[in-house]
Amino acid sequence: MGNLLFQQAREAVSLALNTTGSGQHEMVEKAKNALTSAYTHSSTAEKAQLREMQEQLQNMS
Repeated sequence: MGNLLFQQAREAVSLALNTTGSGQHEMVEKAKNALTSAYTHSSTAEKAQLREMQEQLQNMS
């Protein structure tokens, strides 16, 4: 089945990275929240991927 929170975080980051205009800030904030939620319940390998996703979000601004 996999880690649902991790999957949701990955999807939220993808949406944030692909959103432009006025809705982008809101999508980035939602993605950051999803990353935080997923981090606690993730494996070591997933945590490494979550950190990479967080860096991608930070590089957007």
